[in-house]
Parts: sequence; structure tokens; C-alpha cells
Amino acid sequence: MTDLDLILDAAREAGELALKARAGGLKIWSKEGGSPVTDADLAVDTLLKDRLRAARPDYGWLSEETIDDPARLTTTRQFVVDPIDGTAAFMKDKPWFAVSIAVVENGKPVAGVVHAPALSETYAAMAGGGATLNGAPITPSLTASLDGAAMLGDAKMFAYPGWRTPWPPMRIEARNSIAYRICLVAAGAFDAAIALSPKSEWDVAAADLIRAETGAWLTDHKGQGFSYNRPIPLVPSLVCANATLAPLILNRVGHIDLP
Repeated sequence: MTDLDLILDAAREAGELALKARAGGLKIWSKEGGSPVTDADLAVDTLLKDRLRAARPDYGWLSEETIDDPARLTTTRQFVVDPIDGTAAFMKDKPWFAVSIAVVENGKPVAGVVHAPALSETYAAMAGGGATLNGAPITPSLTASLDGAAMLGDAKMFAYPGWRTPWPPMRIEARNSIAYRICLVAAGAFDAAIALSPKSEWDVAAADLIRAETGAWLTDHKGQGFSYNRPIPLVPSLVCANATLAPLILNRVGHIDLP
């Protein structure tokens, strides 16, 4: 079984568990730092860890819901996992959450799956093999202007009066899952996504490969790409867009120095 087949099967099983747990009623509490977590996040994490590490015991493990083990830094390949990306949507009975699983080698994802079980959407890619949604090839939009573009992000941020150049009118929407936002851009459902705050590697790794296989761009707001399985698994920000819009966005945000 290939790594992609393995993580596809695992993601689908995890998605079924998440939906079943939500239907049965969730236990919710706050992690250190204040972000929410549910008993389903932990159950899905355990399922994935048991299934994937049994199949690939030599792979490292990096997950939002597992205490980090620096031993992953010495492995050749790693699973980079967000059991439920978009917990806020998940616990509010909204559909915009996803199981995100990447296999990373030498800092780059080589297989990736983002599975949104409540929407019956499964995005998948293997390096050099293209990207798919439910088995069908996907491509980004051809939108060439920010004026009227479909943007995923914080409407208040775009409306902030201190921008050097005000943003043009755009259709701005929010989706809780970072991985799902990137996939929506890769599939052409939206033209771009911007987040000017740090994200974790597990939010991004699987979707990074999926967008790369479509030709969409994904960088931080300074235009730098990402590598994975680093000692501190964070990226500073993200800009994801089709190849025409990405330079236009970076030109607007690249001067910002984030804390």
C-alpha cells in the first residue's frame, strides 16, 4: 500500500469517527493558550496514531494533539497530522473542518490528504501525481484581478483603514480550517486566502502539497515558501492564491513586519 492510499483510508476512518462523536455529544475544554479542544480531537488523534504508526513504525510523528517528541527530527519521513483542523466549526456543528494528514520527507510533503467528512470532500495529492477532489483533477481559478475576487480571510483585516492602498471590493468569506481554505483555492472555489498570523505545520503541510500540484502559490506574507518537520513547527503567516493574484497580494502585504 502506498503512503497516499494509507493516509486516504486513515483520513476517511477518522472522519467517520469525528462525525459519530459529534452526533453523540462532545466534551469541550480549553487547552493551554485558550484554544478549544474536544474529546473527539483526542480520539481521532489516537486512531490515526495507532493506524499510521503501526503501518509505518519508522516514520516520525507530529500532531496537534500529541506531545511533541524531538525524535521525529532524526527520522527520514514523518506524518504531520491535524486530527480535526477547524475545531471551532466542528464543535459548533458547522461543516468546515477537516482531517489533515501529510507525509513529509526532507522538509517537503510527498503525500497529502485533507478530508472534510461533513462535506463529503476529499482532497489528495502525491508529489508529481497531480491533485484531486474526490478522485477528479483540480485546478486553481484564472481570476486575474483582486477587484471582485473571492477571498478567504478576515473581513475586518481587509477593512482596516491603515492599509497603504485600500483593498478593492471583494467577496470575503471565512472558513475555520486552514487546510480546507488552501484546498478551496487549489480547486478554484476561491481565488485566494490570506492569514497574517502564525499557523502550525499540521495546519498547512498536507494542503501545501495539494496546492503545489495544481500550480497555486503558497508562501508567507514575505513570499517565502515553507519547510516542515522543524524544531519549532510554525509558519509566520500565509498567502495562497492562483499564480496571477499571488504577486498582487504579496505586493500589498510584504512590507508588514509581524510581531
